[in-house]
Amino acid sequence: MSIAAVERDTGLSKDTLRVWERRYGFPTPSRDANGERLYPQEQVDKLRLIRRLLDLGQRPSRIIGSTTLELSAILEAHRGKDLNPEQEAREQVLLQYVRLHRSAELVTGLHQALMKQGLQRFVAETIAPLNEAVGEAWMRGEIDVPEEHLYTEQVQNILRSAIGANAVASGHPRILLTTFPDEHHILGLLMAEATLVPEGASCLSLGTRTPLADIRGAAVSGKFDIVGLSFSIAYPARQAVDGLTELRAALPTNIELWAGGAAVAGKQRRLPGIRVIGDLNDTVTALKEWRAAHAAH
Repeated sequence: MSIAAVERDTGLSKDTLRVWERRYGFPTPSRDANGERLYPQEQVDKLRLIRRLLDLGQRPSRIIGSTTLELSAILEAHRGKDLNPEQEAREQVLLQYVRLHRSAELVTGLHQALMKQGLQRFVAETIAPLNEAVGEAWMRGEIDVPEEHLYTEQVQNILRSAIGANAVASGHPRILLTTFPDEHHILGLLMAEATLVPEGASCLSLGTRTPLADIRGAAVSGKFDIVGLSFSIAYPARQAVDGLTELRAALPTNIELWAGGAAVAGKQRRLPGIRVIGDLNDTVTALKEWRAAHAAH
């Protein structure tokens, strides 16, 4: 893979990859006839794991020298701390349905979890950790692209249906949700919407890949209070920061701008005037703070 493709795939910037190559001796790309870097698949797989661990607070200097198996073990141990036995058992069953292409059983299991937990807990306690498990299984080669697409499609269908059943047209604040043009992952948006709607917020999703001018136009003409954007781990962080800065300057000051997802994690200092959402719980916190600030109005 070229360095540009690795940046898109892992969310690690070209500058970061070059610095690590000099400082830590990894990655170790070969060169094509024009002298451009080419990265083998096994190094890209390791870089994906490193990026996930960086998002969890690990330092590059402590993990870059580890093998892929060691990185996977660190990641698994970290995830295990956040799951109780019931959650872990449910996750393993659902993940096995994904591996075996058993879509009917997967849908049934997800619906049962939704009915038991309610929409917000379902997103936080079932979908969020299951997303990570599916992503890690893909990185380990245990599932392929078709299985990942099967999972994503079923989760999208369930979340859309549940959001529709809970939506309120006249709630406040009014939140416009979308992604930038190069971001086609929609699960982050749906999870945010599924967290906000039960709190009484009125959400409208434009889906993915919306040009900045169209985001501004829709936010202003629709008199939205907040614009919310989602960035997956594969989205280049520098591109996210630049785009958000440009959009913040284009939006009226009375419209807040929220951004969440792996690509903007830890980037609050570089994004003045923009609320960086840490996780699903922080989404609810941000909503409560907005309401407290606008209580008189």
